[in-house]
Amino acid sequence: MIIIDGVLLSKGKGGVYGEKMMKGFRVWDPYRSKYAALFMIKKDDIKEVSLDEDLKVLYLGAANGTTVSHFADYVSCVYAVEFAPRPMQDLIEVSKRRKNIIPIMADAENPREYAPFMETVDMIYQDVAQPGQAKIAALNLPFLKKDGLLILMLKTRSVDVRVDPRTVFLDSSKQLEESGLKITDACWLEPYHHDHACIICRKM
Repeated sequence: MIIIDGVLLSKGKGGVYGEKMMKGFRVWDPYRSKYAALFMIKKDDIKEVSLDEDLKVLYLGAANGTTVSHFADYVSCVYAVEFAPRPMQDLIEVSKRRKNIIPIMADAENPREYAPFMETVDMIYQDVAQPGQAKIAALNLPFLKKDGLLILMLKTRSVDVRVDPRTVFLDSSKQLEESGLKITDACWLEPYHHDHACIICRKM
């Protein structure tokens, strides 16, 4: 990972979404990207979730491709799944500039829709704004290699706005463990993203 003066950067061509540049690199803003927020929070112990050129990633909830574009600067391939038509248009434009992004318009809750396009991956990165986020992660585990990494960016208010975020976090963690995952780390993403948590798991 590239860090200069405490700032997380990526090496691809800039101008994807109006991001700032620093010494020829793209600034990866933690207020725009939950992965960048995780990196800044865990920067003294980030080895487990670091990105490298050998990784193949399934990205669930790709949205407009902001974070996807930074992932693509580091890893060999990103399968980017997005359901909403408008963000998908932006994602397709991003994929034209990053040849290792494979945009897939599908519902992450129904992985059979995109199974024909998939191979096994080293990492699943999930950032979906809907209920049942732990269930969605479990449904996509067949694509993850043994000992592969799952990074779930848990949007607690999207799961159930009526329930305390800490309760949602505990319930979701239990569901992930019941799916056969081992939770290796977890944290809240304050001050960058309110009521968002990150749960990091390994497939056993």
